Amino acid sequence: MLFHPLSLTPLSALAASTGVRPVAVRLIPSRMYSYVGKFSCVFSVVASRLVWTQLTVLPPLYLQRENKTFLARLCEQAERYDEMVTYMKEVANIGGELSVDERNLLSVAYKNVVGTRRASWRIISSIEQKEESKGSEQHVSIIRDYRQKIETELERVCQDVLDVLDESLIPKAETGESKVFYYKMKGDYHRYLAEFASGNKRKVAATAAHEAYKNATDVAQTDLTPTHPIRLGLALNFSVFYYEILNSPDRACHLAKQAFDDAIAELDSLSEESYRDSTLIMQLLRDNLTLWTSSDGNEAEGAAPKEDKPEEETAAAPEDKAEEPKPAAPES
Repeated sequence: MLFHPLSLTPLSALAASTGVRPVAVRLIPSRMYSYVGKFSCVFSVVASRLVWTQLTVLPPLYLQRENKTFLARLCEQAERYDEMVTYMKEVANIGGELSVDERNLLSVAYKNVVGTRRASWRIISSIEQKEESKGSEQHVSIIRDYRQKIETELERVCQDVLDVLDESLIPKAETGESKVFYYKMKGDYHRYLAEFASGNKRKVAATAAHEAYKNATDVAQTDLTPTHPIRLGLALNFSVFYYEILNSPDRACHLAKQAFDDAIAELDSLSEESYRDSTLIMQLLRDNLTLWTSSDGNEAEGAAPKEDKPEEETAAAPEDKAEEPKPAAPES
């Protein structure tokens, strides 16, 4: 016989008095009883129907969130990132603010989905330029069509994550850390759109990216320390935006150097748990500054600046500072 976990009343009797089917209780793991008990203690015995309703509604949502997060981790291990995106989007739509673990999973999923396509686009664009220099019009036409196919995929993925950010994640963000994380993410994906867009579309994407990065910076300067990994990652990617999209190396260097110097000044106060992530991003900032201020113009032109990576991705592969390989040099 099954019993109500709080009152030891037989569930068959409780179901008869409340009209609720007892089969729903089978979905409730024992670890949830104390959680539900926090709600049930405010109700009297007369309100047992309300307690019963709470028991049948909350646990399935909790389990659904937990199971989809677990499935996303499985997809990550199997490198099935498109499915990982699907599961984490469903987690985001369940409700409430994402945990640090959940938002990192979402970021890793989208970064890998878009990252493979960005790498493909760069390779195909490079081949297209070589074929153009050879005067091979037939090959150029075929390559151009294929490049446009990749651009369509990139646009779809970027717009998808931007919709999730605008409709769900940013409105639900409560902490300064979350707001900076999501605004930075928004700036990143508008920047990815600007990478391959042209004309007015590029201008619109660049303007949106700058606005998102600026919003993130305003919150970061108020709520996060100069050594915080998310604030440093924001400065890293914002400076890459200035250098690559706005063609403004002076502003890129100023922003990167300012972030690096501010972090160095407070390095002694850096917590042990964030020391590794913070110093890694500081190294990337310094690498970019070296690249951008190099006296060898050809080297600076051919190499690619390094960007920030999602927290889980950097933790999993500390030796790989770049987001994805490029022919001349690694980029984040």
